Amino acid sequence: MRLKSFLSIVLTLVVFSNFIFPKEVNVYTSRHYDSDIELYDKFTDLTGIEVNIISAKSKALIERIRSEGQNSPADVFITVDAGNLWKVQDLGLFQDINSRKIDETVPKSLRGKNNQWVALAKRARVIFYNPDKYSYEELKDLAYEDLSLPKWQNKLAIRSSNNLYNQSLVAGMIAKYGESYTENWAQGLVNNFARKPQGNDRGQIMAVANNEADLAIANSYYLGHMLSGKKGDTQLNAGKKVAILFPSQTKGGAHINISGGGILKFSKNYDSAIKFLEFMLSEDAQKHLVENTYEYPINKNVEPSKLMAQFGVDFKEEEINVSNFGKYNAAALKLMDRVGWQ
Repeated sequence: MRLKSFLSIVLTLVVFSNFIFPKEVNVYTSRHYDSDIELYDKFTDLTGIEVNIISAKSKALIERIRSEGQNSPADVFITVDAGNLWKVQDLGLFQDINSRKIDETVPKSLRGKNNQWVALAKRARVIFYNPDKYSYEELKDLAYEDLSLPKWQNKLAIRSSNNLYNQSLVAGMIAKYGESYTENWAQGLVNNFARKPQGNDRGQIMAVANNEADLAIANSYYLGHMLSGKKGDTQLNAGKKVAILFPSQTKGGAHINISGGGILKFSKNYDSAIKFLEFMLSEDAQKHLVENTYEYPINKNVEPSKLMAQFGVDFKEEEINVSNFGKYNAAALKLMDRVGWQ
């Protein structure tokens, strides 16, 4: 009887504590997709863990996390580009992620040092071209390195040097080849600009569709958004005029960057944060991501969306660790400034 009474009291306390102190995870995110919110709601339905969200740009969130220090309510930081995740780790604001599920799902090249952050989705920085001007056979062996050759003078559209995606592309080149080679390459790239850098990634794709440039460098998933029709008829029609080329297929492979997340140093809800990241990498969550954001999945059991699969799914990916994009970011910025990449 005493044992039964004791167990009854323990059970009552557990139920009572869960009622008084409901489980939660506080997520700071720079991603801006409504579909992410739908995913967080699914996580709550499955686990009973409430997801509280603070949204802002990466730079503002990183500064907020830093200034809040140990008083920060944030448990998880989610952002785009490995360079942003590297900055948080460099500030000492992440902690190790201890999860066999995550280790088995995320390749080492897509994780930070000591597993302090991990990829949740992938994107490739690819070349867009007009198939009415160039056949695939003409371009299939084209590498990033080739874009600095004189044959592409006045033919290339790309964003400005203050764009983190471009900074990471250059940082990746530095990691592979060193600064001297990369500076010569970047100078040739600048010499080949069809116009002064302007606009976002979709703007570069539009430049090819509108015959303002022959080639454009932009992230793969933007074409998915354009072809989905959700961005209007102008972008839909432009998207139909271009095709994707995965560069460097006979060399190092296409440049891969990520959306990712990590658990913050002063998290008060570590177990809930682990469950949240594990959920984001589950098959169901990954299917939801690729069908709504047109990124590529991390979970190998999930296929890309059909909209993106039409351009290829078995392309060769660059194998360098994405943490290099943060490590060499400062060097990339200085280099881009020296060559006049505005």
